[in-house]
Amino acid sequence: MEMTIFFPALLLICSLFTAQLQAAADNEIISHLRQTESQAADAGNLSDNQQTCTQDINAVLREMSASLAGLKVGMEYLQRDNEAKTKELDFIKQQYQEQVTKVRNLEQQNQEQVTKVTILEQQYQAQIGEMISVKARTNNTENQVEVLKREREVKQVAFSASLLASGSGHTGPFNTQTPLVFRHVVANIGNAYNPNTGFFIAPVRGAYHFEFHLYGGGHASHPTAAVLVRNGNPIVIAYEHQASYNVNPSNGATLLLETGDVVFLRQWQNSWIYDDGNHYTTFSGHLLFTV
Repeated sequence: MEMTIFFPALLLICSLFTAQLQAAADNEIISHLRQTESQAADAGNLSDNQQTCTQDINAVLREMSASLAGLKVGMEYLQRDNEAKTKELDFIKQQYQEQVTKVRNLEQQNQEQVTKVTILEQQYQAQIGEMISVKARTNNTENQVEVLKREREVKQVAFSASLLASGSGHTGPFNTQTPLVFRHVVANIGNAYNPNTGFFIAPVRGAYHFEFHLYGGGHASHPTAAVLVRNGNPIVIAYEHQASYNVNPSNGATLLLETGDVVFLRQWQNSWIYDDGNHYTTFSGHLLFTV
C-alpha cells in the first residue's frame, strides 16, 4: 500500500518537476525570444542608425565634394585673376620703369639744356661785354670823328660884318668907350662871331688876323675912331680927325689867341662912325692856323 501511494506521489512530483522544468524552459525560451527580439530590434535599430549615418556621411561627402569643387573653381578663378593681376602689375612696373627712364632722360636733357643755357648766357654776357667794348670803341671813334670834325671846322674860321643891318647914319658920339656891334653879317664860317654882342670868341688856340675899316664925316669936335680889344685889353686903334670932308681910318693885327679869348671893337669916346647900305664900316677876322 505504501508503494501504491508512493508511486503516484512520485509521478505527481515528476509531473510537477516536469511542469516546472517546462515552465522554466518556456520562460527561458520566452526570455531568449524576447532577448532575441530585443537584439533583433536593437540590430534593426543599429542597422537603421547605420543606414541613417551612412546617408548623412554621404550627404556630407557630397556637400564637401561640392564645396571642394566650388573651392577649386574659386582657386582657379583666383589663380587666373592673380595671373592677370601679376601681368597687370608687370605691365604697370614696366610702364613705371619706362616713366622713370623717361624722367631720368628728361632730367639729363634738362641738365643738358641748363648747361646749354648757361653756356648761351655766358656767350651772351661775353657778347654784351664785346658789344659794350665795341660801343665804347664806337663812341671813342665817334668822339674822335667829332673832334676831327670840330678841328676841321675850327680850322675853317672866318667872318666879316658891317656896322648897320639896315638904314644909315652915324653911331655916337658917346662920353665913354662903347663896344661896337656889327649886325650885318657878310660871312660867319665856324660861327665864332656873335652879331648880337659883337664878340668874336676863339674856338681853338691859334693865330688869327683881324682887320677893321671905319668911315665918318669930317667934324671939328668928333673924330672917327675905334680900338681893337682882346679880353678887355686894347690892341690897336684906327683914328682920324678933320674938320671937313670924310675920313676912312683902318687898322689890323694878327693875334695868338687861346680857346675862349674874346676879341671885339670898342668905339672911341666922343667919336662918331657912319654906315649905310653901302657898308662902309666893317670888321673882319679869320684863323690863320692852329697852334
